[in-house]
Amino acid sequence: MIPAPSDAARPVGVLIPELAEHLGVAATVDLACDLLAGVDPEPFATEIVYLTGHEGAHDGWAPYWPRVWGARALMYVWDEAAAPAVVAGLEDEAWRVAEMCLKVSSRRELAAAGDAAVRLSSHELPRVRAQAVRVLGVAGDTEHLDAVRGAEADPDGNVRRAAVRALDLMSIRLDVVDL
Repeated sequence: MIPAPSDAARPVGVLIPELAEHLGVAATVDLACDLLAGVDPEPFATEIVYLTGHEGAHDGWAPYWPRVWGARALMYVWDEAAAPAVVAGLEDEAWRVAEMCLKVSSRRELAAAGDAAVRLSSHELPRVRAQAVRVLGVAGDTEHLDAVRGAEADPDGNVRRAAVRALDLMSIRLDVVDL
């Protein structure tokens, strides 16, 4: 049994590595992937305090939140074996889960996220579209260029800015001229 965090009010970016010190990185990544996949979070009440920074019962939260917390943990602990779980999370019906998986995909530069990012680049929420375009900028390939170009005309300014930055990154990374 692991101890409770000494100060749950610290940022999760500090708490999650602390959890990994108790469990080990591999076990923490496994837990994150299990939560992302929808495992029952109840047996992991202590671990979830590390993932959320919230002490006490988590049973009043919407059912998708443990999946978000699992994905978010992968921002701070990582193993390549988690990549398939993150890519699968891009298909989650809850936009918060998909968005967090996009953030992880950007941070971890997951090329396998490209096709799902293209699909999410037309999501109804601008914040999801912008994050999808960011993924394509750091991990997309030439077949994803049209989606990023299309985002340059998005009605939301954040999405348009993300598209401009993504095209710059893709131009350099893929050595493509005339984007």
